[in-house]
Amino acid sequence: MTQIVPSKYPLTRMRRNRQADWSRRLTRETYLTKDDLVWALIVHDGEEPRIPVTAMPGVDRLNLDEAVKAAKRARDLGIPALALFPHIDPSRKDDTGSEALNANGFVPNVIRAIKEAVPEIGVMCDVALDPFTTHGHDGVMNEKNQIDNDATLNMLVQQSLVQAAAGVDVIAPSDMMDGRIGAIREALEANGYKDTMIMSYSAKYASCFYGPYREAVGSGAVLTGDKKTYQMDYGNTDEAIRETALDLQEGADIVMVKPGLPYLDIVYRVSSTFNVPTIVFQISGEYGQIMLASEAGWLDRDKAILETLSSFKRAGADGIVTYFAERAAELLS
Repeated sequence: MTQIVPSKYPLTRMRRNRQADWSRRLTRETYLTKDDLVWALIVHDGEEPRIPVTAMPGVDRLNLDEAVKAAKRARDLGIPALALFPHIDPSRKDDTGSEALNANGFVPNVIRAIKEAVPEIGVMCDVALDPFTTHGHDGVMNEKNQIDNDATLNMLVQQSLVQAAAGVDVIAPSDMMDGRIGAIREALEANGYKDTMIMSYSAKYASCFYGPYREAVGSGAVLTGDKKTYQMDYGNTDEAIRETALDLQEGADIVMVKPGLPYLDIVYRVSSTFNVPTIVFQISGEYGQIMLASEAGWLDRDKAILETLSSFKRAGADGIVTYFAERAAELLS
């Protein structure tokens, strides 16, 4: 049978560059490397070395010694930085989250221990009150059961100074209170911490994907209501640009978009609009989806890790906070 070929077939055949592994690698536009990873760690103030997080298969709460071991593991794998999130004994919680201001508390002790053992690893630490409050919110509640923005700022500033004194490299305010970046930056400058970086959660959305994390840090069971009065509405994009612009004006060094996969358009807009270091957080719900689907045999875990992390880079992210950092670094090695 005679094959009929169009007389004016396009001279460009897009499949040519896809026909071999070497050519696909050679023409790839986006590359994920270990330098893009920040390992999210849940740390706890108990004696037990590791406590599994039920909602996040493969993730454990680590005590101080295990956190130091994880930092050494990160160094050996070539992961540049860690992001710390605490689980505190409920007996240390109160309505205002005052344990966050304890200079001899668990969080500053973990920071000191990691920086002493592995000084070359960058340490980022969450600045918010939800792991420390009895009501599970990121701020101080007033007599009307509303989050008091300005009263919360005072707490966040003090929390930041405690972490800076412990040697943290990056203050990471995740609370979404108005004006907190400026207040923290001024306090750091005034107290001699001019080199301490601020990574602002600039576009943090009120998302259902935070559920597993809230179990991990112990805030989910006590959370009253929701966080929609201070975290962003998922229908908004221009608001993310305004939030990011304000944080940069107030002194943020790095900005963040959170969550990750449902907000790739926000990552792109923030990155392309401001051309500043932009981080994205692949959060607990995203992690859980991949893990549960892979355990059910519905997808290949390792391929899903690399594909999703690469999607963040393709959208314009300069780095990714992820619970998959250890495994991703192994795969990239």
